[in-house]
Amino acid sequence: MTISVGDTLPDAEFTVMADEGPTGRKSEDIFKGRKVVLFAVPGAFTPTCHNNHLPGFVEHCEAIKAKGVDEIAVVSVNDVFVMDAWKTAVNCDDKISFLADGSAAFTKEIGMDLDLTERGLGVRSLRYAMIVDDGKVTSLNIDDVPSNATASSAENILSAL
Repeated sequence: MTISVGDTLPDAEFTVMADEGPTGRKSEDIFKGRKVVLFAVPGAFTPTCHNNHLPGFVEHCEAIKAKGVDEIAVVSVNDVFVMDAWKTAVNCDDKISFLADGSAAFTKEIGMDLDLTERGLGVRSLRYAMIVDDGKVTSLNIDDVPSNATASSAENILSAL
């Protein structure tokens, strides 16, 4: 079942890089009592994700947060080391949280998994962006084609806030 507007996000644990190394971050700590923009990419460093999707959220970070958003987070089915290297490479000064869903557990649970095994990429995530208010999805934009970052763009999320 694919998550929909009005649904509550499931309990999950993401991996993030902390000063002491990889650590878990529970969905409750991210979403409970907070307004969060969560966007997903099929893969860190991939052309559309790196050149088109992420930069829009970095560019519009302050405008998004000015609309009452507590946190902007990107999730990908990559390991925490890849996500941390991506965060370092884009140098976004902690404007965005980078959440690793290495085994795709969260992605599968919300029905956003995409099998790209034929392309040598394994299970990945669909490209989407959602607004989550106190754990409940209030807006959800999914791109029909993974190589497009239009429906899930920062501009579309900003207009939905």
